[in-house]
Amino acid sequence: MDMIVTPTGRLKGELQALSSKNYTTRYLLVAALAEGTSTIRFPAHSEDGEAMRRCIRDLGAVVEEDDEKIVVTGFGRHPRPVKELNVGNAGAVLRFVLSIAALLPEVTFVNAYPQSLGKRPHDDLITALQGMGVEIEHHNGKLPITVKGGHPRGGKIQVSGSVSSQFLSSLLFLTPLLDEDSEIEVLHDLKSKVVIGQTLEVLAQAGIRVEASDDLMHYRVPGRQKYRAQEYTVQGDYPGSAAVLAAAAVTQSDVKLYRLTEDSKQGERAVVDVLRAMKVPLTHENGIVHVQGNGRLTAGEFDGDEFTDGVLAMVAASVFAEGTSRFYNVENLRYKECDRITDYLTELRKAGANVEEKRDEIIVHGRPEGVEGGVEIDAHFDHRVIMALTVVGLRAKNPIRIRDAHHVAKSYPQYFDHLKLLGAQVQWVE
Repeated sequence: MDMIVTPTGRLKGELQALSSKNYTTRYLLVAALAEGTSTIRFPAHSEDGEAMRRCIRDLGAVVEEDDEKIVVTGFGRHPRPVKELNVGNAGAVLRFVLSIAALLPEVTFVNAYPQSLGKRPHDDLITALQGMGVEIEHHNGKLPITVKGGHPRGGKIQVSGSVSSQFLSSLLFLTPLLDEDSEIEVLHDLKSKVVIGQTLEVLAQAGIRVEASDDLMHYRVPGRQKYRAQEYTVQGDYPGSAAVLAAAAVTQSDVKLYRLTEDSKQGERAVVDVLRAMKVPLTHENGIVHVQGNGRLTAGEFDGDEFTDGVLAMVAASVFAEGTSRFYNVENLRYKECDRITDYLTELRKAGANVEEKRDEIIVHGRPEGVEGGVEIDAHFDHRVIMALTVVGLRAKNPIRIRDAHHVAKSYPQYFDHLKLLGAQVQWVE
């Protein structure tokens, strides 16, 4: 399905932020790794969440849910043997479950999305697991991947963090269950350090002890630990909300988003500060972000590694800012569902934006007068690209058509419904 986005001058209304995809997937995994029954309240409903539910069910967890909660009876350190696992297009789910699969005799992760997840590299995690005694068959680090495990070893483990922090998170979920104590050293660099903070927070809530160095490059993980079955509450999602906030910023608006806590460990919480720096009128109090946009923004320079999943939305907002904006330290965007630098900027140019790229930077020469639009653009099957391109369409002079926009369901199935509630003119077409 395609989406036609018609220029919309004003947005007004109130929304409950959707629940966090990142926390939901982590809570589902730690609940499955516990012996006993856990309850997850206000879970995110997205394709990523469905992928994690499917995988933990296949591995032996009992998963029951209603409109407000998911109840998981876990399998502990003894997942049920299974021949295949299908993570859909969910990269984080693949990477988290890859390590847990090392507890199984043999399992193959199928390549269900060869044009998206099938192109993403996982070499760094594969290398780390091989160093732990796990045999892995793969295709240049990509799907399909067959894990032949059963007896992964702890001890001294090294993993590169230069492509993704998800590889480190994956090992942090596995190593507490091993017989040996583990020491994990992160090599080269660690992207998205703030996301590791979320993993450590969830592990601590699940009763797992991990000692992390101040720079998050070294970890001591005692072995023979047990995940604790308990109740979790999922907080509001900043990455998805970033696009709604950007839409409010580039229009005349009076928009309130609820359930966005000020002290959240989500790195994308920084998008509120980015919009403030761009002189967008807003307040953030009592978990409510209130944007009263006037369509005027000022350019700025921002370290994108602090809010990786919010960068594209902020770039979309900066398309209409006065001056030149720079988003640096963002090379890891190239290794997502698509190349979120080259592919995204290609589509922005079609819509009329003046943008440049470097290996690890996005540079935007703002056009406060707006962009022409009137084109059909390709979202490259990427939910974040879809949401960000929609922001541009709301301020374009002519409608834009976003191909395959239904892939927004990967993280935010209600995105276009929520925009409609605020007054945006968006329409599904075959």
